[in-house]
Amino acid sequence: MGKRALAERLMASLLCKAPEALEACGHCKSCLLLAAGSHPDNYVLEPEEADKPIKVDQVRDLVSFVVQTAQMGGRKVVLVEPVEAMNINAANALLKSLEEPSGNTVLLLVSHQPSRLLPTVKSRCVQQACPLPSEQMSLDWLGNALPDCTQEERFELLTLAAGSPLAAVALYTQGVREQRALLVDGVKKLLKQQQSATQLAEGWKDIPLLLLFDWFCDWSHLILRYQMTQDEEGLGLGDMRKVVQYLAQKSSRAKVLEIQDWILAQRQKVMSKANLNRVLLLEALLVQWAGLPGQA
Repeated sequence: MGKRALAERLMASLLCKAPEALEACGHCKSCLLLAAGSHPDNYVLEPEEADKPIKVDQVRDLVSFVVQTAQMGGRKVVLVEPVEAMNINAANALLKSLEEPSGNTVLLLVSHQPSRLLPTVKSRCVQQACPLPSEQMSLDWLGNALPDCTQEERFELLTLAAGSPLAAVALYTQGVREQRALLVDGVKKLLKQQQSATQLAEGWKDIPLLLLFDWFCDWSHLILRYQMTQDEEGLGLGDMRKVVQYLAQKSSRAKVLEIQDWILAQRQKVMSKANLNRVLLLEALLVQWAGLPGQA
């Protein structure tokens, strides 16, 4: 939760000429340059496009920056996020700089999936976990961050964000609640045979693919849990509770597990930046989903 924000505050503190209680002062020349995005000793490395890898040429440019002398006579600070977006060649190109950063250089690597990092990268870093706050603490914070939302809406956003309050705010800003409403409505129409898999796949083109897979994976998990426990408290958010319960009663556990495994495999392909046909992928998912009822 807030790993990028934490890294940016740390970067500002490291570059600040007069930090106050480990916080950047906000008004020295260094802080003003950083706020303007023109600090000569600050370097941010991230994918050139969303959901694309960090390329080896980008890392080589970073390495060239690391070996230079700081122009303002202090530290140089590099921020890489998300570090798992580097492919093997890019990660290997960074190893020397991680092991022996030139001069007074600090490299801040932000990872959302540390299990995907090469051991050679992790072994050269000091790791700091960022645990999630409690649900009540997050809801209290969201009350100030999203005053126009009801408590129920804030709880829904926090649930969709897997407990991360900053991610919940990002989801709200991105209109994810509206996207989920579109998705849920489509799933219901699919099961009632009111819309085809092809129609839905075309209509969902603006919903991020990983988000789609995450929701379907979550629903399959809820189906399996209800099949095993019959606990209605574990049916998830209200918009899909009846659908989850219906599919749990009408589907075989083996088939649900098969679909869940398929979703996880396709999700991994998306994360590895494989060149996939989005529409065909969604059609395949929806055909399998529509085939769940009647296989109990």
